[in-house]
Amino acid sequence: MQTAAILIIGNEMLSGRTRDLNLQTLGTALAEHGIRVRESRVVEDRFDSIVQAVNSLRATYDLVFTTGGIGPTHDDITTDCIAAALGRVVVENPEAVRRLTAYYPHGDLNQARLKMARIVVGAELLDNPVSAAPGYRVENVFVLPGVPRILQSMLPGLLARLHRGTAILSRSVTAYLRESEIAAELEGIQLRYPMLDLGSYPFVRDGRFGTTLVARGTAVEALASAIDEIAQTLAVRNAEFVVESTASPL
Repeated sequence: MQTAAILIIGNEMLSGRTRDLNLQTLGTALAEHGIRVRESRVVEDRFDSIVQAVNSLRATYDLVFTTGGIGPTHDDITTDCIAAALGRVVVENPEAVRRLTAYYPHGDLNQARLKMARIVVGAELLDNPVSAAPGYRVENVFVLPGVPRILQSMLPGLLARLHRGTAILSRSVTAYLRESEIAAELEGIQLRYPMLDLGSYPFVRDGRFGTTLVARGTAVEALASAIDEIAQTLAVRNAEFVVESTASPL
C-alpha cells in the first residue's frame, strides 16, 4: 500500500480565519483509492518553511499532496517553493497559458492571472474543470489548489493517474459506555488484530456519555471478526450499542 502526506499551505489556516476542508476531502478519496495518509501538516506562507516541509515529506512518504498557494496573488509562493525543494526552475507553461487563454474572455487574462501558468519544469499538468488554472505533478509531489470546490472537482482526474490499491474500509460500533470502561478490552482486541487500526471516540448525546468504536483496514474478514468481538464485549457489559451493518469506505 502506498503512503501519503498532505501539506496544507496558508497563513489563513494557521490564524483560524479559514476552515480547512481539503484534508477530509483528500484523506477520504485517497483511502477509498487504497492510499494511506500517514501525516498532515499546516505551514505558513513562508519560503523556508514550505521548502523544508516538502523535502521532509517527500523523502518519507510515497506521495505528497500540497494544497494552497498556486493562485494569482503575491502570497501564492508554492510553485517557487516546490521548484527550490526539487532543484528545478519555473517557467510559463505553454499548455497552461493555452488553457487560461481559452477560459478567460478576451482581455481578461492579465499578468496576475498569468502567474497561474507558472509551472515547475518537467511537471505533468492536472486538469481543473472549474477555473482552468491547472495543478500539477512533479516527481512524487502533487500541487493542488486551496479552494475546496476546485480541489474536489480535480479529484477524478487526479485519482485516475494514481495506482489503485485495496480500499481502506471501516466499521463502527456506537455504544452508550464511557471509553475508559472498554479501554482494556479494546487494547486486547487490537493486539489480536495488528492488521487493523482500532480507535475509540467519546461523545455526549442528550446528556448521555458514549463511545464510537471504529475498526479500519483492508481485510474485510478481520474487520468483521474484530467488530464481533467488540460487540460481544459490550453485550457482556449489558451496554446499549448499535453495530454498523456493513463495511464502508474510510
